[in-house]
Order: sequence, then structure tokens, then C-alpha cells
Amino acid sequence: MGPNGRLSIAGVDVVDLADEFGTPLFVYDEGHLRSRCREAAASWGEGVAYAAKAFFCRAMAALATEEGMCLDVATEGELRVATSAGVDPSRLILHGNNKLPSELEEAVRLGVRRVVIDSFEEIDRLESIAERQGRRVPVLLRITPGVEAHTHAYITTGTDDSKFGFGLSSGAASEALGRLARSPRLDLVGLHAHIGSQVFRVDAFEQAVEVLARFFNPLGLEELCVGGGLGVAYVSGEETPSITSWADAVHKAAAASGIASGTRITAEPGRAIAAAAAVTVYQVGVIKELPGIRTYAAVDGGMSDNPRPVLYGSGYEGFLPRETNAVRDRPVRVVGRHCESGDVIVHQAMVPSDMVVGDYLATPVTGAYGYSMASTYNRVPRPPVVFASNGNARVVLRRETVDDLLYLEP
Repeated sequence: MGPNGRLSIAGVDVVDLADEFGTPLFVYDEGHLRSRCREAAASWGEGVAYAAKAFFCRAMAALATEEGMCLDVATEGELRVATSAGVDPSRLILHGNNKLPSELEEAVRLGVRRVVIDSFEEIDRLESIAERQGRRVPVLLRITPGVEAHTHAYITTGTDDSKFGFGLSSGAASEALGRLARSPRLDLVGLHAHIGSQVFRVDAFEQAVEVLARFFNPLGLEELCVGGGLGVAYVSGEETPSITSWADAVHKAAAASGIASGTRITAEPGRAIAAAAAVTVYQVGVIKELPGIRTYAAVDGGMSDNPRPVLYGSGYEGFLPRETNAVRDRPVRVVGRHCESGDVIVHQAMVPSDMVVGDYLATPVTGAYGYSMASTYNRVPRPPVVFASNGNARVVLRRETVDDLLYLEP
């Protein structure tokens, strides 16, 4: 908090940033990002990867690798962003349940650290590509362990009914293992599992390790990756384990399950790195009072820069960065500017009673799955992203313009 209660991030006044760069605007605390990356590297060790899908650009790719992390990428676009940032391909892990042949070709050509195998078709495709290029490819086999992560159905990935990986209970994992054992070009170095996202209880990860260990232990492989998914607190009253306590719990579960001490146990945090590092700043354009019903506050962004409330019913807080310590006693529904009744950012935000049209309104913990899932719905250009550090701010993603949108049209 800066002078007079104004919001300050890394020594930079957020109201001043909104005045300079306009709204909507994503503001990241670069120091926060770096400290989370360092914590992940220290807790998990060599091979821990930042999940690029949470938030990604060249600045983020460089930052995460500078702080000791590898990168989990899932498309040619993410792969290209990473390499254009100067990241060594040996620090890239390629994911995806339906990797395009062109993506596999590029990954093999570059020599990425790992390709995470997700289907029988992919085994055949990757083997053919590796043969054609005369390469050997280190791979992880993605397993669905049948563990319920107690999260939203759309972000649960570890149950038997999943588009990802090979099921243990169905025998698909054993069949895939046999296929890889016979492959002359694919080197199986470990197993991978991901049970879901926004998981608040580490015992779900412990359970996954116990299940995986029974399959993993006889294989003598060097690596077991438990994926990502650690939950993040978005609203008042929520609590979540730290990255360190998550790693400690998984390592203890691995030891208790008989996994050899020399095994590399690693993970792929994304949300836990980026989410709490940022706020989104909007400007209030309309305040609509519906007596006896509610008050709507419409801002200049919406579901195009934060689709999570629409997709998952996710909760957020809202406050005025001009006076962060003001009493917030006025309930409002913060909505966006898109032509959808469901375009809601905060279902019930408590704001100061003196909020007026023209005020800036900020929503915290928007550093993950905001910009990365942003769209141009209603042909609304995407907001810029600013990194703040030591009293200075730099634009890492400029504001998209209508001219940018028209550029694609012949």
C-alpha cells in the first residue's frame, strides 16, 4: 500500500499505471513471480517445470528459467515463445493429449527434454518421426491413476474417465508400457500423472503417489512427475498449502510408498507460481441500481480477459486501488461489457459506498488463466501486461488494437 492508501505493487502506484496504460490492465509483481519460481526450484529440485498455460510470454519464459525452472509447453505456439525467449530446448517438456505431427516434428528436431506420451497413436507417430530424423527421444508415460481430486469437474484429470493419459485400472498403462519397451527410438525415463487443478488438499497428491508407486516401483525408472494443480486462494477465508509443503508431502508419500531414494520426484506448478502475482485493473463505466434486487457495476473488461467465473463459477474479490484501506460496505455485482448475461467478474464484491463512475476497480489473484485464456469476443482487443519491479514498470505484452484484429482479415 502506498501513500494515502493507494495500491502500490513493487513500489509502483497502480492508479498511475492505469492512467498511463489504460484499462483493462494486468499488473504483475515480478519479484513475487521470481520468489515463487525459486521456491519451486528449491522444493522440487532439478526438472521442476513451470506450466506455461497459466500465463506465458517471452518475459515469463525467461524469468522462470532464470530462476531454475524448466518449462511445460503444450503447443507449437508455447514452444515457439519459449525458444524465441532464448530458452534451451533441453529445458522444455512437451505435453498435450493430441499433439500435432508438426509439433512432434519440431520437438524432436529441437531435442526437448521430455515428450509426455498421452496416447497409443502418439507412440506410433513419435516413433516414426524419431526414426525419420535419426533421433532417440526421452519420454514420460502419462498415467491416469483413478484419483478423485475434489475440484471442479472441468479441471479434474486424474480419474478413469479422462481424455488424458493411460488408465491404470483398464490395463492401458501396462499395454503402453509394453509398446514403449519394444520401441527402438523412444526411451522411457519415467511416469507422469496429473490429478486436476485447484486442488487444496495435499492428501489427494499423497493418494496419487501411493497408487502410482505400485506401478512405478518394479520398473526401475528415474523420474516420477506428479504434475501440477496446487490450489490458490482467490477469496477471503480460503487457505492453501505452500509450494514447499506440497513438495514435502509428496516426497514423504514417495518414501513411505517404497519409491527409491534416488528417484527424481518432480512437478509442474503454474497457477501456484503466477496467480497471486497479478491484479487486473478496470474502470467503472456504469452503475445500475435495481431497487430491492441488486446493484450492478459494469467495467470495461469482462469475460474476454477473465473467463474463469463463466467457465467454473470462480470467485474473486474487488476493491478500489485509490483507497485500499477504505471500508467496503456496499455490495455490487461486477459485470463486464460483453453481450452475455453471464458476463460476471465478481458475483458480489464489497466496495466502498462512495464508488462512482470513472473509478478504477481492481480484482486480485488474476495472474493465472486470465490473459492466457483471454479472447477477442465482441472484437474487444486484449489488455496489456505490465511487470512491476523495484519502483519501475515495463510492458511485456502491449495492448492489442482493432488494427491487430483486422490484420487477419484478407
